[in-house]
Amino acid sequence: MNRLIRVSAPYIDDHDIEAVVRVLKSGWLAHGPVVEEFERMFAQYIGVGKAIAVSNGTVAIELSLRALGVRPGDEVIVPSFTFIATANAALFLGARPVFCDIDLETFTIDPRCVEEKIGRRTRAIIPVHLYGHPADMEPIMRISRDYDVHVIEDSAQAHGALYRGSRCGSIGDAGVFSFYATKNMTTGEGGMVTTNRGDIARSIELLRNHGQEAKYVHVELGGNYRMTSIQAALGLSQLSKLERLNEARRRNAEILTREIRRLGWLRPPIEKPWARHVYHQYVVYVEDDPPISRDQLAEHLRKHGIEASVHYPIPVHMQPLYRRLGYRECCPNSVKASERVLSLPVHPRLSEQDILYIVDVLAKI
Repeated sequence: MNRLIRVSAPYIDDHDIEAVVRVLKSGWLAHGPVVEEFERMFAQYIGVGKAIAVSNGTVAIELSLRALGVRPGDEVIVPSFTFIATANAALFLGARPVFCDIDLETFTIDPRCVEEKIGRRTRAIIPVHLYGHPADMEPIMRISRDYDVHVIEDSAQAHGALYRGSRCGSIGDAGVFSFYATKNMTTGEGGMVTTNRGDIARSIELLRNHGQEAKYVHVELGGNYRMTSIQAALGLSQLSKLERLNEARRRNAEILTREIRRLGWLRPPIEKPWARHVYHQYVVYVEDDPPISRDQLAEHLRKHGIEASVHYPIPVHMQPLYRRLGYRECCPNSVKASERVLSLPVHPRLSEQDILYIVDVLAKI
């Protein structure tokens, strides 16, 4: 093949472009009615009372923690195997991330570890619906009730994923989403907080806009974390086709999984009976005694015009930042996953021919 099959690619069509052009021509580019419409439609899609648009997914986590009263010295339980933003949001507030290990089947936080790590300073738990597969929320919500701690669902990779029939982002005290360029739907940059709690929604609405209760009346220490109308217009257009694009990801994943199972040395993603996976990433796991290593596999694919990535090569607790902060060895499953996972292309821009080519390259190793 002459072209590179990318591991991820934004799906932008003429409808998206026209939506953005309409806003540009309107002259109302900053936060305005288009943002409010995006919030209303996203809340309706997730199945919550309120959605609050913000500038990115990291800010969505930080503002949710602030709205829930997390303060310096508090502890926030997070998985070690995730993107670093989940933990950093707690650090920004002077809180201490407490790292939990993962279930190696779903790569999501292990509820048994959560219960082990709960302490008197624990204020919140942030399960991450990693790669598009939901974390097991039922035991996590039981723990939150038993120990009176908050739950923020990190749904940055799970737009449209289902847990026991409920959309990710509708189960905890709050859900947070990212609309970064590679997500299942995008606004370029951008984020959203979803919640059924009016107090959380009101607090975040203040915090994202300089703590401004009325024009030039500031009642909280807030910042400028607003979403623009340009981003919201793209978001509305992307939301209108999210289910179709998710189904395309699922169809691509189904073909990949069927063929990869025949190889015997790569484990395809697992979808639990209680879950609907939306395959933000299609992540294979290299089993014991493979014919080549994970890194050799990535290089082999690249030489054949197929991009593959590792999400994530270093668990968060082992990042240089957290080493300097005194964090030490923990979370053996997170370490093992970081050494064995590889993301293959699954996005909606792929043709069936692309998918079969990927499998053919794998089969010839």
